[in-house]
Amino acid sequence: MDRRLALALVLTAAVVFGIPLLFPNSGPVRTSVETTVGDSLAISQPATTAAVAEGSSGAAPAAVTAAADPDARQGGDSVAPPVMAETTTVVSSLSEYTFTNRGAVPLSATLDRYISLREGSDSQKVELARPGSPLMGYSLVVPGDTIALGEVNFRVERGAEEGGAPAPLLYSADVDGVQVTIAYTFRPDSYMVAVRGSVADAPARTFLMVDLPSGLESYESDVSDDQNHLGYVYKPTTDKTGDVLFRKLDPGEQVLQSRALSWVAMKNKYFVMALFAPDERPFDELQVTGGARTEKAATVAHGRVITALGENGDFGFTIYAGPQEWRRMLAMGHDFQDVNPYGGWFRAMVQPFAQIVMRMLLGLKDTTMLNYGWVLVIFGIAVRLVMWPLNQKAMRAQLKMQRIQPELQAVQKRFKDDPQKQQQEVMRVYKEHGMSPFSSLGGCLPMMIPMPILFALFWVFQNTIEFRGVPFLWLTDISTYDPYYIMPILTGITSFVMSWIGLRGSPPNPQAKMFAYVMPITFAVLFARLAAGLHIYYAVQNVAAIPQQWLLARERAKVRPAQPVVQSPPSTPANQRRRKG
Repeated sequence: MDRRLALALVLTAAVVFGIPLLFPNSGPVRTSVETTVGDSLAISQPATTAAVAEGSSGAAPAAVTAAADPDARQGGDSVAPPVMAETTTVVSSLSEYTFTNRGAVPLSATLDRYISLREGSDSQKVELARPGSPLMGYSLVVPGDTIALGEVNFRVERGAEEGGAPAPLLYSADVDGVQVTIAYTFRPDSYMVAVRGSVADAPARTFLMVDLPSGLESYESDVSDDQNHLGYVYKPTTDKTGDVLFRKLDPGEQVLQSRALSWVAMKNKYFVMALFAPDERPFDELQVTGGARTEKAATVAHGRVITALGENGDFGFTIYAGPQEWRRMLAMGHDFQDVNPYGGWFRAMVQPFAQIVMRMLLGLKDTTMLNYGWVLVIFGIAVRLVMWPLNQKAMRAQLKMQRIQPELQAVQKRFKDDPQKQQQEVMRVYKEHGMSPFSSLGGCLPMMIPMPILFALFWVFQNTIEFRGVPFLWLTDISTYDPYYIMPILTGITSFVMSWIGLRGSPPNPQAKMFAYVMPITFAVLFARLAAGLHIYYAVQNVAAIPQQWLLARERAKVRPAQPVVQSPPSTPANQRRRKG
């Protein structure tokens, strides 16, 4: 090799590797400030070399995070120190919120009263945010441009506590020469946070875009079922609630709701993060885009709410980040309790009964202060006691129908060639016994009344957080299926006993006998993985009905069928000749 070439390579290597060693780059200084608002009201001092708090998106933009010399001068004026990335923790009686000044948004909301039910989670508290993903994001849409506030580090100030609520937070920043402020106010004993903001000198037709969570972390034992409930829900001001479920969205598919909206929400099975618009200024639009699928289940989508700024550049809404507790959501108004509606396709039929059932179960819980398992036992017995007179009437109507059946069959056989006369004779038989053709129907209807309650309970156990994680006897959670399948077996056995007693004293009917014996076993197998609480209610209902069935079976055994008394056909010459012959 040429000596000059070799010397050039050595000198080049010395320059490349030697300069970083002689002049190391320490990188930008980052500061983390953590404020804890609550009983202690303590605030830690900034640390000059602390790492950026977890959840921050990294170094701040160069315009606001470049290291500045406090002694530097420009035109005789001092340069303001940069605003660094920091997080603030707000502790309330129900939740713990983590905010970041990077975009002035909440990073997460941790719910103190709810723990994860996932296997191996070790009593981890439910947190309404996925790791590395904030709960919200802001952007400003001005004529001809969109300004993403997520890259702006805001200054944060803490207000004074009032009424036992955590101290409010006020964020402010100069964004492209425009002053933007966003304030968060917390309510005591509530999952709600009021948001108020303004954009100084905002041009006409400026809009605020709020990015919703792309999903919520699952903390349920059945993760796939929880993921099936993922979706965005919205409430038009003049219509009932609608939803856009993740599992129904193709990747990249877009859904647009461009009408006045009272609220929008991101929900899974038991938890929800919702934004409520002021009554006088509803949201203008909801945009939803399907996310990429990295697994079979659809777990990611992107939702965005758009609202116009007021005449003074102001905006406001209320955040609800918490559990889908029925009473809390009902108190919010605007049909918020329908964020996870009961009934699915049968919503119009099931929803009224579900509302009644929820009020009764919650009322029983408040009155008795018992475990929800015992509440279901009491509820099942109470329903049977209330239905006792109606069931008694229905069963006696069936006994009367059973007694006159031989007479009706004789009439039908006697006048099979004369339909008009047959109908007259059938009506005569009904009238003699104080009955009508609708008596059998009237006897069946009271027995069908518990069915809507059973259907309502099925949906209640699907969506109601009040039953989530509630243990009872050997069960660890009455909202999920019995892992030992004891409850489905008990339901099948009690149903079989009910059928066996119900057939005692009845006329022989092979089809009815097969149906009565086979159906309990079939239902026990088909519904084995339904919520254990539903089986508790149904099994108790069966047990409570057995005494009434037994009494009616004994009464049925004493009933003697009415002897067929049929009037002879009218005398005609043809009949007279037939009798003489």
